[in-house]
Amino acid sequence: MATIFIGGAWPYANGSLHLGRLASVLPGDVLARYFRLKGDRVLYVSGSDCHGTPVEVQAIREGVEPGDIADRYHAEFADCFRQLGFSYDLYTRTDQPVHRRVVQEQFLKLLANGWLYTKSTMQTYCETDRRFLPDRYVEGTCPVCGNRARGDQCDYCSTLLDPSDLTDRTCKLCGNPPVERETDHYYLALSRFQEALAAYAERSEDWKDNAKQLTKRYLEEGLQDRAATRDLAWGIDVPLAGFEGKKIYVWIEAVTGYLSASRQWSEETGGAWEPFWLDGQDPITAYYVHGKDNIPFHTLIWPALLMGGGGLHLPDRIVSSEYMTLEGKKFSTSNNWAVWVPDVLSRYQPDSVRYFLLANGPEKRDTDFSWREFIHSHNGELLGAFGNFVNRTLVFVAKSFDGRIPDGSLDREWEEAIARLYADAGALIEQGRFKEALELIFAFIRSANKYYDEQKPWAQIKTSREDCGKTLHACTQMIVNLSRLLEPFLPFACGKLRGFLALDPPAWRPASVPAGRPVEGLELLFERIDPSRIEEETERLERSTKEA
Repeated sequence: MATIFIGGAWPYANGSLHLGRLASVLPGDVLARYFRLKGDRVLYVSGSDCHGTPVEVQAIREGVEPGDIADRYHAEFADCFRQLGFSYDLYTRTDQPVHRRVVQEQFLKLLANGWLYTKSTMQTYCETDRRFLPDRYVEGTCPVCGNRARGDQCDYCSTLLDPSDLTDRTCKLCGNPPVERETDHYYLALSRFQEALAAYAERSEDWKDNAKQLTKRYLEEGLQDRAATRDLAWGIDVPLAGFEGKKIYVWIEAVTGYLSASRQWSEETGGAWEPFWLDGQDPITAYYVHGKDNIPFHTLIWPALLMGGGGLHLPDRIVSSEYMTLEGKKFSTSNNWAVWVPDVLSRYQPDSVRYFLLANGPEKRDTDFSWREFIHSHNGELLGAFGNFVNRTLVFVAKSFDGRIPDGSLDREWEEAIARLYADAGALIEQGRFKEALELIFAFIRSANKYYDEQKPWAQIKTSREDCGKTLHACTQMIVNLSRLLEPFLPFACGKLRGFLALDPPAWRPASVPAGRPVEGLELLFERIDPSRIEEETERLERSTKEA
């Protein structure tokens, strides 16, 4: 039994989730469900990032407290993930007491181990708003690519920045140019980790290519020390005398959430968090699942913090997606050019959303969400291939065999194909190649449909009831195994299948169901979506953008 830790990226609790963000975290649930099916020991955690500039900015816009914003969107996130079937062991939030305690403990460990030092620096200050500005409150021109960027990172070229690097700077709150004022802060000696992180990245083979390439670029440019504290009103206090009113910088705090969530889960359930974090007798495999914009925080910053704190397991597999666009254009929350997760779940099945984002998502390259492709994908693959095979097989059993699975057997050729499918699809899932795993399974579904068509059970029933029964028996065994193979991807449909056939809890190995087992509670797995909805949804999107 392997020990598997899965950390899903923490969405900022400052606005609704859109499909692009969902696409970057959904692979984590596939991994968790798959490894549980294998019988491995799994801990899958994430939560809402309730601190940081985005939450505070949204609160200022609405004239409320940051905690009010965090409460609203954390509740929304948790509900969306529940509706989508995410199987977190714990989905928490960064304003919890356990998180605060763990972050402060780790900060003090870094200090005790010599990785933090104080420095008096000039920090951006807005005289209009009378406050020091967090990096994300500062906007200006990126010195590398010339695009408009935030004071912490450029979204266009992924360069890590400080506000002082920008030209034509403005305050995000009031739009006026800020000034510089002297202030004291702790800095993480990230540059001193250069050699250790380079060696770590060199031996980390199980990363997505974008993570390898971006990390290599940062290392070649040379790591720079980064401020570990900031003059903020919202966040976790620096636990040191003389630093009252200052907070631990959110880029340190947020990634520490993986550890604090593990410890919170332990305290709440009685489970042991140590096997997932302390290398011992059982080897650990730690997956981190997030978008391209979070790569340096998971391949450089978090490993440095773990090294500096001492004794904790480093990330093994970086599952970092590329970007998803919408109808050929970049998602824009400010212009409301987005498909919001609560909205799409109010009209479509969660498995339809899961399937599209996994089969067509930005796993290796940028991809596009279009309503045309989404609806055609549902009707063609989920309904036309998978749903149709299940429905016509089990309806035939219900109508022609008194609702009980007829006698028969599965040919050795099919048994071998199913056994290979578990092995091959499982290997692809473990490598983070979810699209290919899903393609393999749906290729099997297409071959199963072909077998059904070639055997012609509707004709066999007229000439040989026994032969017809054998065909339907074989098809039912294929369905039983599809209910297991597709469980990580389509948990709701697979749950229904288990109900139809009174199947045992699923596992990642071939299974069968005996003749005579009744088929009960049969219903369609998927309903057809009228193609006219394509135009309706496109018009809805255009209308919402104009109203933004």
